[in-house]
Amino acid sequence: MSIVTPAPTCWYDLGFLRVYVLHSDGQSVSTPPWLSDPDADDALYVAVHGQGHGSVAAFQGRQEPCPSAGDIEFCDPQRSEFRLCSHPCAVTILRLPRRSLGVAESDLRGIHGVRLACAEGAHALVVRFLPALVSEAGRRRTRIGDRLARSAVDLLAVLVTEWALEQRAEVTDERAQTLARIRDFIELHLTDPDLSPDSIASAHHISVRYLHKLFQSEGITVSQWVRQRRLEACQAELGSASQHLTVAAVARRWGFASHSHFSRAFRAAYGVPPSKWQRAGRRPTAVRT
Repeated sequence: MSIVTPAPTCWYDLGFLRVYVLHSDGQSVSTPPWLSDPDADDALYVAVHGQGHGSVAAFQGRQEPCPSAGDIEFCDPQRSEFRLCSHPCAVTILRLPRRSLGVAESDLRGIHGVRLACAEGAHALVVRFLPALVSEAGRRRTRIGDRLARSAVDLLAVLVTEWALEQRAEVTDERAQTLARIRDFIELHLTDPDLSPDSIASAHHISVRYLHKLFQSEGITVSQWVRQRRLEACQAELGSASQHLTVAAVARRWGFASHSHFSRAFRAAYGVPPSKWQRAGRRPTAVRT
């Protein structure tokens, strides 16, 4: 949205923390402070929305639900747009040096544009703490103000850290689910001699590079996993009532195109040739790694 006829803006200093109070009359909004800040890239702007009575907000040329009182938003100084409710409201914005949070820069970049709904925990502490912070900023009592500023920064650092940990947990869970699906797929296609990293990745609409990355976290390559599962299947079949099948037939059945390659791999894994294992009718054991 374009900024028109800015409404009054109040701002206060609390040491390295600056507090802005932006007002909207439902038609215009105070100019976001980062538009006139030459050091915006080195600062973090955090907006805490006040009580807005409108149900719709204009943002980046679209309509969306108006932020609720207490919603916290990490603003991106690269964008001039700002949410404007259809009724009068106020927004408090905190400006602080990015490095003061002691949080990874990747996490700060990731949280740009994220709005956190009012909730319990550190978020609720920030929302309850803000009125005292603004009140103290208005009185400009330096010693107390510096302490309040430090407390505010610590709470915001907790918010960013909690958010980043939640994002990583979601990514980890998604990777675990993807890996489980891939392993199930491998089990169903062990007998296919064309089973390969390329075919597995294609079937799951992921890149081969990402496929290797998923298995790397398990300490094994995807090709090693396929070979291990095939060897275990061959071992079980050779040691069961399959004496009528030749070793070569069992190897082909489980996707080994080369009998000599299978024999070498089997001996490396179990310490004996597959023919000897078959004659002894042994029970399955784990593959040696």
